[in-house]
Formats: sequence, structure tokens, C-alpha cells
Amino acid sequence: MKSKDQPPQGNTPPKANNPAKAGGASKADHSPKAGGGAPKSDHAHAHPHAHAQAHSSTAAVPAKALMGATTLDKDLKKIAKVEAAAQAQGQVMARIGLALLFLLAVWILTSMQPGAGFSPFVIAAAVVGGYMAMNIGANDVANNVGPAVGSRALTLTGALLIAAIFETAGALIAGGDVVATISKGIINPDLMPDAATFLTAMLAALLAAALWLNLATFLGAPVSTTHSIVGGVMGAGIAATGFAAVNWPTMGAIAASWVISPLLGGIIAAGFLYFLKITVLYKDDKILAAKRWAPIVVGIMAGAFTMYLMSKGIANLYKASVVEMLLAGVAVYAVAWGAMRSHIFSRALHMENRRKSVHQLFVVPLIFSAALLSFAHGANDVANAVGPLAAIVSVSDSGTIITKAAIPLWVMLVGAVGISVGLMLFGPKLIRTVGQEITKLNPVRAFCVALSAALTVIVASAFGLPVSSTHIAVGGVFGVGFLREFLARRNLRASINRTTLMAAEAGAHAGLATLKSVTPKLNQKLTELSEADAAKAHSKYRQRRLVRRQHAWSIAAAWIFTVPLTAALSALLYHLMRALNVVAI
Repeated sequence: MKSKDQPPQGNTPPKANNPAKAGGASKADHSPKAGGGAPKSDHAHAHPHAHAQAHSSTAAVPAKALMGATTLDKDLKKIAKVEAAAQAQGQVMARIGLALLFLLAVWILTSMQPGAGFSPFVIAAAVVGGYMAMNIGANDVANNVGPAVGSRALTLTGALLIAAIFETAGALIAGGDVVATISKGIINPDLMPDAATFLTAMLAALLAAALWLNLATFLGAPVSTTHSIVGGVMGAGIAATGFAAVNWPTMGAIAASWVISPLLGGIIAAGFLYFLKITVLYKDDKILAAKRWAPIVVGIMAGAFTMYLMSKGIANLYKASVVEMLLAGVAVYAVAWGAMRSHIFSRALHMENRRKSVHQLFVVPLIFSAALLSFAHGANDVANAVGPLAAIVSVSDSGTIITKAAIPLWVMLVGAVGISVGLMLFGPKLIRTVGQEITKLNPVRAFCVALSAALTVIVASAFGLPVSSTHIAVGGVFGVGFLREFLARRNLRASINRTTLMAAEAGAHAGLATLKSVTPKLNQKLTELSEADAAKAHSKYRQRRLVRRQHAWSIAAAWIFTVPLTAALSALLYHLMRALNVVAI
């Protein structure tokens, strides 16, 4: 008995009454598998190109559809880009509009003041002072909160709120009631021929400093607001009375701070980071090491910030002696040490023995440091905005040139609110530059930057060295970045030396294999390369830089040119005001 699936023997034709097995036309036209491989119909044999044409036509449809889909995707991407650009432009215009509304409010507030409200010159000076305050907030405040944002200890919104609150509080609470009319004593006011010349020089200095800060913010360069106003006063003083009016030893000390401030800030920040690496982060038992050393460095930070605030932040409220500052610093150190130790021991049971767990221990101290730096900055640098404005108001009322001017409450409000407005509207750009674009930060690195900001000011003040808080903070960021780069290259060099010895014993091929294991990130690429190409790729990896040199050079150039550029601009504005008869009435 034959099986059903057995093919027909010899020339026996298939049964006509079973078209499925015969492969008849009724099935062949619809199913290519009909009859399990039965012969094709006569119609199919009569037209050998029919199926090929059908397949080509059906294949052409998906190809056209794919091309259409690709074109549509490109068009949608273009539209999305245009919409994003329009949205960004709209946000820029909205921020500019809000800034103009603030300046309009300053104009209205000044007009309401008795006496000064009737002077167009004082009103113009108040508007320029508000403009200067906004630029201080947009540029200088980034140094205080940028590292915290870059390390993700704070969100950008949280950083803006903390900085705005503490900057305003520092300006209003500890900003002082009296300010020097000539910033840093860089020119001799006795050489001014009359009060009108003095007022014009102050307005030119204020406007020049504000314009330079605006340009620096646009370029993404964090610069010193103090140096900006110093350059403005110097340029206007030279234009008004000549070079003899300038206190050149003071200017020399300010120029020295361009080098001293970033170097000290970078060295101290890098030193503490290296200390934490070798004592905590490189240890096998990181939790045990953190229990011992983290309370010490946090206590040092707390004590340093206490002394920093007493010497800079509340100096206008209370003049503390050196002994008082030292005693307060030691007391706060002890309290912070105990609190941090208790905090670590309570978290130790739930911590993993990883670097990330250790990083989280420094988040809260980092947030406190950002707030305290903002408070101290508001107390000190608000004078850069309100100092010349207070001088203009006082001299306009009295008619005589003075070296110390009382600060009316409305003038302090213009400075304090202006800094916060500028920070909220235009500060995020510089915050990202300082916190994210120079080098990669984590909470430990950012903590070291903040610690260096306080310690450097204390050390420099003890030795009488001129420093800039802006240069210190940015120098600290560069310091930790260059330390990361140095340690990465040193570790890689040590690995390469071990690889070279192994290659000499095992042969070139084994040496390359070991080389790949030393640099896992290049493993996939190196497997496709020859020996020579692998060496080139590995050499390039060795030269990988962890600090963006472009920012280093651009920021350094901005620091160097701040004083001479603002001086030249101030002198130009002074002569332009005199030519246009823009003088105090």
C-alpha cells in the first residue's frame, strides 16, 4: 500500500478529479505552494515575466513610501527646529521685557523720592544703577551656586531661589548704611574740579561697568564685578582729572589679584579634593573612612564659613576681632563635626560601599555653602551697584564732594532687588558655564570648590593679599578639573608601564590584548584596529582632557581685560556726556 505523500511512479498522470494534487489552474493562480510543489499552470509558463513584474511593482510601492516617510521626517525635524528657535527667541524677548519693566519701576520709585525726584540726572543714575545690579546678578552670582548645580546637589530652579533669597537678605541685612563713594580708593576725589564733574564721572563709571558685565555675560565669561567698577572709576577719573588722580599702588595690587586669586583658589580646592580621594574615595572600606574624615572636613568648612561671614558678610553690622573670629570658628567646627558624625553613623547601616554613597554625604553641606556664599556676596558686592548711585544722590543733595555716603533705603532696594532680578532672568547661562561646562563636577568636587572660596579669602586677608571672590571660585573649579586630569593620566601611565613589561614577555599580540584590557572604553574600537592604529588611538586617549581649554583661555582673557576695557569705555562715555552736555543740574 502506497503512502499518501509518496510521489507518483513513472509516467502515471495525476488524477484529474483532485486539482489540489494535480496543481491545476484553479489553485496555481492563487497559491504558489499548491500541491506541495506541484507544477505551475500553463498560464504561468506562457508568461514567464508576469510574476517578476508583479514583484517589482509591489516592491516599488514600499520604496516610494519609505522615501516619502524620510522626506516627511526631515520636514518635521525642520519644523521642530524652527519652532524651538522661535520659542527660544520668545523667551529671550520676554526676559528683556521683564528687565525693562524693572528699570521702569526704578524710574518711578526714584521720581517719587523727595528732592532727588526732580533731577533727571539722578533718575538716569538710578536706572543705570538698577541695570548694573541686574548685571551683577546675571554674572557674579553664578560663582556661588554654579558648582552646586553642576554637581546636581541643587536643581537650577532651587539654586536660583536660594541665591535670590540670600543675596537679597545679605544686601538688606548686612549691606551697611554707609559706602565709600570711590571704590577701593583708586582715585583722589580732592582733584575733582567741582561736584558736577564728579557726578558725571560716577555715572560714566557705573554705565561702563554695567555694559562690560552685560557683554561678558553674553559671551559666557564670569568676571569680577568689583574689578569692573574699579576700572570704570579709574577711567572716568583719568578722563576728568588726568593720570595723577589714580592711586597706582592700589591698581598694582588689583592687577596682582588676577594671578593670586585663581591660583590660591585652585590650589586649595585641588588640595582638599586630593586629600578626600586618598583618605576616603580610594579606600576599600569607604564607609569606615567617611566616618573618620568626612566630619573633619565638614567641620573645617563650617568654621571657615563662620570666620568668612564675620570678616566679610556681617562686617557692616559688627566688627569682630581676630580672637572673636577664631573662637567662633572653633566652636562652630565642633558643632558641625558632631552633627556630621552623627549623621554618617545613622546612615551607615543603609549605605553602599560605593563612591556615589560617599558623594551624597556632602550634598547638604554644599547647599548650605551656596546659601552662605550668596549671603556674603549680597552683603559685599551690592556696594558695586549702589556705591556710585549713593554717591550721586548724596552729592546732588549736598552739592559737595564726599568720600563716604549714606545709603538711602530705596537705593539699597534698587541694588538688592536688581541683583535678584538679574539672577532669575539671565543667571542660568553663567551658572551652567561655571557648574557644567568647565569640567565635570560631583558633590565632593563642588564641596572642595566652596570650601576653597571661604578659606582663600581668610588666608589672603591674613596676609594682606588682594583677592577676588569671582576669581577664587572659578579658579577652584579649574583646580579640581586639572587635578582630575593629572590623576587620570598618572593612573593610565602606570597601567601602560605594566602593559609594556607584559608585552615584552608575552609578545606584541599579547601586549595589545593587555593594552585593551587596561583601557576598556577603547576595547571595542581597538579590536578592529591594527597594531599601529591601536597605538595611535591609545595615544589619543592618553591626551584626553578633562578641562575645556577654550573656557580657560576665554575666561583668563576676560579677567585680564576687565579693568583696561572698562576704564577705556568709562573715559569714552565721560567725554561723550560732556560733549552732549549731560551733566548734573
